[in-house]
Order: sequence, then C-alpha cells, then structure tokens
Amino acid sequence: MRRIKLVVLGITAIIAVSIVLTSCFTYQYQVGRGSQTGVEVTQKNHYLIYGLLPMSTSDPVKMAAGAADYQVTIQHSFIDGLLSAITAGFYSPTTTTVKR
Repeated sequence: MRRIKLVVLGITAIIAVSIVLTSCFTYQYQVGRGSQTGVEVTQKNHYLIYGLLPMSTSDPVKMAAGAADYQVTIQHSFIDGLLSAITAGFYSPTTTTVKR
C-alpha cells in the first residue's frame, strides 16, 4: 500500500513539474541573408483557445518594410505564457520580432 502511494505521489510530482516548468517556444527563420542593419520591429499576435482562433496576427513581410534581407522570430515568451496560464488558455498571445 505504501509503495502505491509513493508511485502515485511520484507521478503527480512529475506531472506538476512538467506543467510548471514548460519552456517558452521560439520559432526563427531568415529571409535572404538575414539581418543586415539590426533594426528590430516587434508586434503581438493574439489567439484564443490555446491558439486555435487567431484574433490578430502580425505580418512579417509588412514588418520588414520592404527589406530583402531580414530575420523573423516568433516566440511564446514568459509573459505570454503567464497570460495564457492566468486565463487557463483562453487567451494565448505570442510575440513576433523582425530584425532587418
């Protein structure tokens, strides 16, 4: 009986730690030769229900302002994750950064 309790407690602890310590995802790609000037433009993307319903999303091509070479980073930062956790996943923002 004691062994079963320890196994259940261990599994519960592993699940709790994996939920609490989830990492912030980052997706990065470059167009052309990548960033040349170092100028950054940042915008938020707004999604509902764990990202299934986009409310407003940024357009990296428009954010690059006609540059032929730039780098795009889309990330779910700590603050974005915190907002998602507070709203239980109903609101799930991400951040897009374009570096020209």
